[in-house]
Amino acid sequence: MNTSTKINLSAMMFLEFFIWGAWFVTMGTYLGSMGFTGGQIGNAYITTAIAAIISPIFVGMIADKFFSAQKLLGVLHLLGAVLMYFVSTIESPGLFFWVLLAYALCYMPTLALANAIAFNQMSDSEKEFPLIRAIGTCGWIVVGLFLGITRIEDTNIPMLIAAGASLLLGLYAFFLPHTPPKGAGKKVTIGDILGIEALRLMKDGYFTVFVIASLLVAMTTSFYFGFANLYFNESGMEYTAAIMTGGQFSEAIFIALLAFFFAKMGIKTILTVGMLAWSVRYFLMAFGGSDTIVMLSMWYIAIIIHGLCFGFFFIAGQVYVEKVAPKVIQASAQGFIALVTFGIGHALGARFSGMVVDVYTTGAGEEMTRNWTAIWLVPAVIALVVGVLFALFFKVKPTEIPVEAPDEVSEDIPEAAPAEADAETPEEPVAE
Repeated sequence: MNTSTKINLSAMMFLEFFIWGAWFVTMGTYLGSMGFTGGQIGNAYITTAIAAIISPIFVGMIADKFFSAQKLLGVLHLLGAVLMYFVSTIESPGLFFWVLLAYALCYMPTLALANAIAFNQMSDSEKEFPLIRAIGTCGWIVVGLFLGITRIEDTNIPMLIAAGASLLLGLYAFFLPHTPPKGAGKKVTIGDILGIEALRLMKDGYFTVFVIASLLVAMTTSFYFGFANLYFNESGMEYTAAIMTGGQFSEAIFIALLAFFFAKMGIKTILTVGMLAWSVRYFLMAFGGSDTIVMLSMWYIAIIIHGLCFGFFFIAGQVYVEKVAPKVIQASAQGFIALVTFGIGHALGARFSGMVVDVYTTGAGEEMTRNWTAIWLVPAVIALVVGVLFALFFKVKPTEIPVEAPDEVSEDIPEAAPAEADAETPEEPVAE
């Protein structure tokens, strides 16, 4: 891949995640400033989960068969620019939800399309893709730093920035390398895309424990994604969006070291640590604050621990699935666990977190106050209980083929790569 192509793909990835980072992190704060309830804020974050469920169907059954990836990327981002602009002007919770859902249905498929465009230009994706993908994380970090430093998190300006960047990428996409539809002529069913075939893995009780635990912990993650920025701003943190980008720096570091941790700790330990890390994060947020250096440090640790929360839970979970699923259904199994965590888990979690916030909210308008300590203790206790039960009842039953940890850094749905064999795993293979 020549230098010009690398620059084009890097610019594409930078803008792709710049757009997402511009509106997603600060939306809770903006909606809170307009008087939206916790349930209404939670509903807004459900939109990305719904789109995460639908977009694989769109990409797998339509985009991959009939359209060039770069042209479809352009059209979706141009539509997204218009929709995000209208989202920034809406103050009615009901209308806001529906227009934001329409936007999310345009944006979420572009994550897979951007990856497809990049991979199509690479001769050695294992060496070339991680660096280009990391540029996407840089886009998320840059916009987060800008929003935090300028202190515009409680305005609609972040959404206008997202709309402008989406317009720019929509136009730029038509000049990206040609990527023809890769699935033309192939028969693909909804069951293949959603990983229904992988349900037979549920015959193994340990895999069932993993799926249930993943679903429950994924539900708790919606508390952070939906309400952390609002909480920090209401509680006196300055430059919040900028400081929260420390989580992305941490994520990059921990994922880069994931292969080392696999070799030293094994998959079961890593998954357990990842689940318990979410509990630790929420306990730190419950009792942290801006009053003293110690309490402020608890906030910073809660943000920086994101590398453990994301890498050791989401990515390690996909590595485990890759490890136990027979080769003939590995793709189906990855689609299934993505549906469980990023789709169903986040959707239920967004609804549940909004309900919890409303329970611990009193007053209305300028008199509205939230008992954030009680709010954060709910996901903290849930993640703690799930993590402990997971450690007690889960065992790894690998296939004979060892795997390696992935080196891709991602906020979106990451693809698992092979991981090294777990030193603590038994010899019994998983039942097919």
